Amino acid sequence: MELDISGGEHEQDDSIDNGKGKSKEKILKPLTPEALAAFEAAQKRAGIIYISRIPPGMRPQKLRHIMSGYGEVGRIYMAFEDPKFAQARRKHTNSKVTRANEGWIEFTDKKVARSVADMLNGQPVGGKRGDRHKDDVWTMKYLPKFKWNMLTDQLRHDKAVRTARLRIELSRSTREQEEYLKQVSLAKTCVHFWLCSSFDFATPD
Repeated sequence: MELDISGGEHEQDDSIDNGKGKSKEKILKPLTPEALAAFEAAQKRAGIIYISRIPPGMRPQKLRHIMSGYGEVGRIYMAFEDPKFAQARRKHTNSKVTRANEGWIEFTDKKVARSVADMLNGQPVGGKRGDRHKDDVWTMKYLPKFKWNMLTDQLRHDKAVRTARLRIELSRSTREQEEYLKQVSLAKTCVHFWLCSSFDFATPD
Protein backbone atom coordinates (compact mmCIF):
# COMPACT_ATOMS: atom_id res chain seq x y z
CA MET A 1 0.00 0.00 0.00
CA GLU A 2 1.20 3.49 -0.69
CA LEU A 3 0.03 6.98 -0.06
CA ASP A 4 -1.13 8.48 -3.29
CA ILE A 5 -1.63 12.03 -4.47
CA SER A 6 -4.47 14.26 -3.26
CA GLY A 7 -4.42 12.93 0.25
CA GLY A 8 -5.81 9.58 -0.71
CA GLU A 9 -4.75 6.04 -0.10
CA HIS A 10 -4.17 3.69 -2.96
CA GLU A 11 -4.00 -0.04 -2.47
CA GLN A 12 -1.87 -1.88 -4.97
CA ASP A 13 -0.74 -5.45 -5.44
CA ASP A 14 2.72 -4.89 -6.93
CA SER A 15 4.68 -5.63 -3.76
CA ILE A 16 6.04 -8.96 -2.53
CA ASP A 17 6.10 -10.06 1.10
CA ASN A 18 9.58 -11.40 1.83
CA GLY A 19 8.54 -12.91 5.16
CA LYS A 20 10.25 -10.23 7.26
CA GLY A 21 7.39 -7.79 7.46
CA LYS A 22 8.79 -5.70 4.63
CA SER A 23 7.89 -5.47 0.97
CA LYS A 24 10.20 -5.59 -2.01
CA GLU A 25 9.22 -3.70 -5.12
CA LYS A 26 9.19 -5.45 -8.44
CA ILE A 27 11.58 -4.28 -11.11
CA LEU A 28 9.46 -2.82 -13.90
CA LYS A 29 10.33 -3.96 -17.40
CA PRO A 30 9.09 -2.57 -20.72
CA LEU A 31 5.98 -4.34 -21.96
CA THR A 32 6.20 -6.41 -25.09
CA PRO A 33 3.65 -5.64 -27.82
CA GLU A 34 1.73 -8.77 -26.82
CA ALA A 35 1.73 -7.82 -23.14
CA LEU A 36 0.67 -4.26 -23.97
CA ALA A 37 -2.22 -5.56 -26.07
CA ALA A 38 -3.29 -7.85 -23.23
CA PHE A 39 -3.10 -4.96 -20.75
CA GLU A 40 -5.22 -2.70 -22.94
CA ALA A 41 -7.77 -5.48 -23.41
CA ALA A 42 -7.95 -5.97 -19.64
CA GLN A 43 -8.53 -2.24 -19.18
CA LYS A 44 -11.42 -2.34 -21.63
CA ARG A 45 -13.01 -5.26 -19.79
CA ALA A 46 -12.66 -3.62 -16.38
CA GLY A 47 -15.41 -1.59 -14.73
CA ILE A 48 -15.25 0.99 -11.95
CA ILE A 49 -17.65 1.74 -9.11
CA TYR A 50 -17.74 5.12 -7.38
CA ILE A 51 -18.54 5.06 -3.65
CA SER A 52 -19.73 8.48 -2.49
CA ARG A 53 -19.59 7.59 1.20
CA ILE A 54 -17.09 5.22 2.79
CA PRO A 55 -18.18 3.81 6.18
CA PRO A 56 -16.14 5.60 8.90
CA GLY A 57 -12.93 3.77 9.72
CA MET A 58 -13.06 1.42 6.74
CA ARG A 59 -9.69 0.88 5.09
CA PRO A 60 -8.86 -0.33 1.55
CA GLN A 61 -8.06 -3.83 2.84
CA LYS A 62 -11.52 -4.18 4.39
CA LEU A 63 -13.22 -2.83 1.27
CA ARG A 64 -11.26 -5.27 -0.89
CA HIS A 65 -12.16 -8.16 1.41
CA ILE A 66 -15.87 -7.36 1.18
CA MET A 67 -15.98 -6.70 -2.55
CA SER A 68 -13.89 -9.74 -3.41
CA GLY A 69 -16.90 -11.80 -2.37
CA TYR A 70 -18.72 -10.56 -5.47
CA GLY A 71 -15.98 -10.73 -8.08
CA GLU A 72 -12.32 -10.18 -8.87
CA VAL A 73 -11.19 -6.77 -7.64
CA GLY A 74 -8.44 -4.76 -9.29
CA ARG A 75 -7.37 -1.41 -7.85
CA ILE A 76 -8.87 0.61 -5.01
CA TYR A 77 -8.48 4.29 -4.23
CA MET A 78 -9.82 6.15 -1.21
CA ALA A 79 -9.72 9.93 -0.78
CA PHE A 80 -9.37 10.69 2.92
CA GLU A 81 -10.52 13.85 4.67
CA ASP A 82 -8.18 16.79 5.00
CA PRO A 83 -5.86 16.31 8.02
CA LYS A 84 -6.68 19.78 9.40
CA PHE A 85 -10.41 19.09 9.16
CA ALA A 86 -9.92 15.67 10.76
CA GLN A 87 -8.00 17.21 13.66
CA ALA A 88 -10.73 19.80 14.23
CA ARG A 89 -13.43 17.11 14.05
CA ARG A 90 -11.68 14.95 16.64
CA LYS A 91 -11.57 17.89 19.07
CA HIS A 92 -15.35 18.37 18.95
CA THR A 93 -16.60 14.79 18.58
CA ASN A 94 -16.06 11.44 20.23
CA SER A 95 -15.10 9.83 16.91
CA LYS A 96 -11.36 9.32 16.53
CA VAL A 97 -11.42 7.07 13.45
CA THR A 98 -9.92 8.11 10.13
CA ARG A 99 -12.57 8.85 7.53
CA ALA A 100 -12.49 8.57 3.76
CA ASN A 101 -14.74 10.99 1.90
CA GLU A 102 -15.12 8.85 -1.22
CA GLY A 103 -13.60 5.95 -3.07
CA TRP A 104 -13.26 4.09 -6.35
CA ILE A 105 -13.02 0.34 -6.81
CA GLU A 106 -12.12 -1.47 -10.00
CA PHE A 107 -13.55 -4.86 -10.96
CA THR A 108 -11.82 -6.82 -13.70
CA ASP A 109 -15.23 -7.44 -15.33
CA LYS A 110 -17.44 -4.43 -16.06
CA LYS A 111 -20.57 -6.60 -16.00
CA VAL A 112 -19.75 -7.66 -12.45
CA ALA A 113 -19.09 -4.04 -11.47
CA ARG A 114 -22.46 -2.94 -12.82
CA SER A 115 -24.35 -5.75 -11.10
CA VAL A 116 -22.56 -5.16 -7.78
CA ALA A 117 -23.40 -1.45 -7.82
CA ASP A 118 -27.04 -2.13 -8.69
CA MET A 119 -27.31 -4.82 -6.02
CA LEU A 120 -25.54 -3.09 -3.11
CA ASN A 121 -26.48 0.57 -3.53
CA GLY A 122 -28.70 1.60 -0.63
CA GLN A 123 -28.18 -1.72 1.16
CA PRO A 124 -26.54 -2.32 4.58
CA VAL A 125 -22.89 -3.30 4.55
CA GLY A 126 -23.73 -6.33 6.67
CA GLY A 127 -21.25 -8.71 8.19
CA LYS A 128 -20.84 -10.64 11.40
CA ARG A 129 -22.43 -9.63 14.66
CA GLY A 130 -20.40 -6.92 16.34
CA ASP A 131 -18.87 -5.62 13.11
CA ARG A 132 -18.85 -1.83 13.46
CA HIS A 133 -19.71 -1.40 9.77
CA LYS A 134 -22.60 -3.85 9.85
CA ASP A 135 -25.36 -1.21 9.88
CA ASP A 136 -23.72 1.29 7.53
CA VAL A 137 -25.33 1.71 4.12
CA TRP A 138 -23.58 1.54 0.76
CA THR A 139 -23.91 4.54 -1.55
CA MET A 140 -22.34 3.56 -4.84
CA LYS A 141 -22.76 3.95 -8.57
CA TYR A 142 -21.32 2.18 -11.59
CA LEU A 143 -19.41 4.53 -13.90
CA PRO A 144 -19.96 3.47 -17.51
CA LYS A 145 -17.03 4.12 -19.90
CA PHE A 146 -14.93 5.35 -16.98
CA LYS A 147 -11.39 3.96 -16.78
CA TRP A 148 -8.72 4.04 -14.10
CA ASN A 149 -6.41 6.33 -16.08
CA MET A 150 -9.20 8.94 -16.08
CA LEU A 151 -9.15 8.88 -12.28
CA THR A 152 -5.37 9.24 -12.05
CA ASP A 153 -5.41 12.05 -14.62
CA GLN A 154 -8.06 13.87 -12.58
CA LEU A 155 -6.08 13.41 -9.38
CA ARG A 156 -2.95 14.81 -11.01
CA HIS A 157 -4.95 17.77 -12.31
CA ASP A 158 -6.42 18.43 -8.86
CA LYS A 159 -2.96 18.25 -7.31
CA ALA A 160 -1.60 20.69 -9.88
CA VAL A 161 -4.46 23.11 -9.17
CA ARG A 162 -3.85 22.91 -5.42
CA THR A 163 -0.13 23.43 -5.94
CA ALA A 164 -0.78 26.50 -8.09
CA ARG A 165 -3.16 27.93 -5.48
CA LEU A 166 -0.61 27.29 -2.75
CA ARG A 167 2.07 29.10 -4.72
CA ILE A 168 -0.25 32.09 -5.20
CA GLU A 169 -1.04 32.16 -1.47
CA LEU A 170 2.66 31.90 -0.57
CA SER A 171 3.53 34.67 -3.00
CA ARG A 172 0.78 36.88 -1.57
CA SER A 173 1.89 36.11 1.98
CA THR A 174 5.50 36.95 1.09
CA ARG A 175 4.47 40.30 -0.40
CA GLU A 176 2.36 41.11 2.65
CA GLN A 177 5.23 40.21 4.97
CA GLU A 178 7.67 42.35 2.99
CA GLU A 179 5.24 45.28 3.11
CA TYR A 180 4.77 44.81 6.85
CA LEU A 181 8.53 44.77 7.48
CA LYS A 182 8.87 47.85 5.31
CA GLN A 183 6.26 49.67 7.37
CA VAL A 184 7.93 48.57 10.62
CA SER A 185 11.29 49.84 9.38
CA LEU A 186 9.71 53.15 8.34
CA ALA A 187 8.03 53.50 11.72
CA LYS A 188 11.32 52.90 13.52
CA THR A 189 13.00 55.53 11.37
CA CYS A 190 10.27 58.06 12.16
CA VAL A 191 10.48 57.35 15.89
CA HIS A 192 14.26 57.71 15.82
CA PHE A 193 13.98 61.03 13.95
CA TRP A 194 11.36 62.31 16.41
CA LEU A 195 13.50 61.38 19.42
CA CYS A 196 16.55 63.06 17.94
CA SER A 197 14.63 66.23 17.13
CA SER A 198 13.23 66.39 20.68
CA PHE A 199 16.64 67.06 22.23
CA ASP A 200 18.43 70.41 22.18
CA PHE A 201 21.95 69.86 20.94
CA ALA A 202 22.97 73.54 21.14
CA THR A 203 26.52 74.06 22.43
CA PRO A 204 26.90 75.88 25.80
CA ASP A 205 28.18 79.49 25.95
